Amino acid sequence: MAHTPARRRLVGGAVLLLSLPLASVAAAAGFLVTAYVTTSVPVFTFAGLASGASVGWLLGRAGFAVLGAGRRAAVLFAGGLTAAVAVLAAVTVFRPMPSPAGAPVPPGVGFWKLPTGSRIAYVHAPAVGTARPTPVIFLHGGPGTPAEGLPIGGRELAEDGFDVYSYDQLGAGRSTRLQDVTGYTVARQVADLDAIRRTLGADRIVIIGQSWGGSLAAQYLAAHRQHVAKAVFTSPGALWGREYPGSTAGEPWNRLTPAQEARLEKLNSTPRMLAASLLLEVNPGAAHALVGDREVDHWMHEVALTGKDSTSCQGAPPTEAHHNPQGFYSNQILRDDFERIPDPRPNLRAAHVPSLILRGECDFIKPAVTDEYRRTLSNSRLVTLKDAGHAISRGRPRLYTALLRAFLLGRPLPATAS
Repeated sequence: MAHTPARRRLVGGAVLLLSLPLASVAAAAGFLVTAYVTTSVPVFTFAGLASGASVGWLLGRAGFAVLGAGRRAAVLFAGGLTAAVAVLAAVTVFRPMPSPAGAPVPPGVGFWKLPTGSRIAYVHAPAVGTARPTPVIFLHGGPGTPAEGLPIGGRELAEDGFDVYSYDQLGAGRSTRLQDVTGYTVARQVADLDAIRRTLGADRIVIIGQSWGGSLAAQYLAAHRQHVAKAVFTSPGALWGREYPGSTAGEPWNRLTPAQEARLEKLNSTPRMLAASLLLEVNPGAAHALVGDREVDHWMHEVALTGKDSTSCQGAPPTEAHHNPQGFYSNQILRDDFERIPDPRPNLRAAHVPSLILRGECDFIKPAVTDEYRRTLSNSRLVTLKDAGHAISRGRPRLYTALLRAFLLGRPLPATAS
């Protein structure tokens, strides 16, 4: 080695120096390729390490051959390189994220065991006096971002004689988490809602959908318009996901402060979450096997806390946080499925169900998205509320409640709505 020419030392050293990043890339490639065909974490982990070790051995052998060393040096080098890759993976991709134990279920939360297989958490405000035949069902947003307790306006509607329900959709809150995450589909959410209607023994229901809940309400209306008495779409998301893929319907993260942006960047750059995101593109089941619901739901909760006030009007007071769990996999898989489903608009044009569409003037959702509801639903009215953001019920709670009550009771809408 002492008499090796300088050029050979330089070339051999460069090959060995490149071994670590190239072995890491090979390990990641083997990890992802194997995860495409299996959800077994030990199998795709071993495949990744084996790929990294193979590249390390080949490059080590080449480098030490140039330097004039024997195969034993290459074997030792490859072993050390594999150990380094394994340690790097252990402290990054395989290092568990925080996953605190769930909070106790608050009083008043009940559960439906639906024929679809879903166990759905819900809250209920019983009708005061003689119940009207059409219960009111609130649909939360996200997908996968439930509220806590009865939504604003629910108590007042119960006093008007409506049985009022709000539930955590499949994969969110305290409801069922699926082992096969590909089961989070729009069709399953629609089936759950119809199963809830039948569980309540109602021929028709009133649905009030917030954000994604508005998109879901439209899907239910397209499939079961004969079972909808009235519908309210509050700051609804896209009517059809394929028309507005990704965040093209509106981007709430553009309104973050520098501190919030830094916090979000830190959360998004967590190596374990980056691995889960890559696996979601390859094999969602492998992502779920690597990073379980409790971890990613807590991560999503932290993301939600970071941006919880970014969808309000400027200067609005901060919103109160709650601890009803987020649903990461239902969010990710449902968003993708929403962009693959058939166009619901032909069926919606044939649905003459009375509909109220509400939009806050500070809503990050593009006005064209909300306006499409008005143009598609023939028996609808669009109301824009001043000094309200995406969450109208928080920004203008009294006016929001008054609008709901007037619409559902068949009275003139408040004159202050504009």
